[in-house]
Amino acid sequence: MTIIMKTLNKLSTVLLFFFAAYAYGQQETSFTFYRNNMNIINPAYAGADGETIVSSSFKTQWAGVKDAPETQAVSFGTPTGKKLGIGLSIINDKTFVEKQTSVFADFSYLVPLNETLDLYLGVKAGGNFYDVNVNGLQTYNVESDPSLVNINRFNPNFGIGAYLKHKKFYVSLSTPKMLSTQRAKNEDGVATVASDRPHIYLSGGYDIILNENFMLQPSTLLRYVNGAPVSMDLTGVVTYKQQFGLGVAYRTDKAINGLATIKVNNWFDFGYAYEHSLRDEIASATSGTHEFYLRFNLSPKAN
Repeated sequence: MTIIMKTLNKLSTVLLFFFAAYAYGQQETSFTFYRNNMNIINPAYAGADGETIVSSSFKTQWAGVKDAPETQAVSFGTPTGKKLGIGLSIINDKTFVEKQTSVFADFSYLVPLNETLDLYLGVKAGGNFYDVNVNGLQTYNVESDPSLVNINRFNPNFGIGAYLKHKKFYVSLSTPKMLSTQRAKNEDGVATVASDRPHIYLSGGYDIILNENFMLQPSTLLRYVNGAPVSMDLTGVVTYKQQFGLGVAYRTDKAINGLATIKVNNWFDFGYAYEHSLRDEIASATSGTHEFYLRFNLSPKAN
């Protein structure tokens, strides 16, 4: 019985923290490998590589906690002519009593600025299937507001983005979901109805050649939601011959990551990241967060 009570207390602690995060507007999953799967947050990236790319990310948060958040994301992008690009992005989220699947078509248009600098403009169109099982809250000893009932609906949405590309750097600005939708949140320990507000993403990165073998790739990603603190990722990766990479990342939401990437050949690369929360209540109740990414180049360029 003691073990069961400890487990329930652990689940309740993590679940309350999860709902609290949503109450402060942090409603979308944060990926450590944001630079490797940019389609998810910016439609302008579709086809920007000039190649046909399929990317996927898998994230399991708070290992060791039953029904903890899990996210799977898949994106596709390809150029269609000299200035147009199309893509598809799918994100599946499972978070305790919530399930959500987003499906968006991506369209991009190239505006050449000069010989070395290109601007891509993009738009997303689609929506998300959202389901919440209020009865499941009883498992975690969390009360629910009478106004919060089981929800099962489709929410149409759209997003916009811009992507500035240079051989040595990039800048990305986007809002993948422009419309607000309803979902659950925590308010004074009680689950109730909340508005899923638009997120604004600003990202940038630079490739610094150290010598003929090593390259340093610093990058950052800022997330802004109205009424919530700005969240920032600071990432640094050192690559060897553009085949092996090791790096660290710090998130101002109080998390630190270690990551590794491997480029197997011109058409396949993958990576793994381990995240450790710097919040005592999360670190003591979980075994960290795991993230994988896979990237397939279906039209690799010759070296």
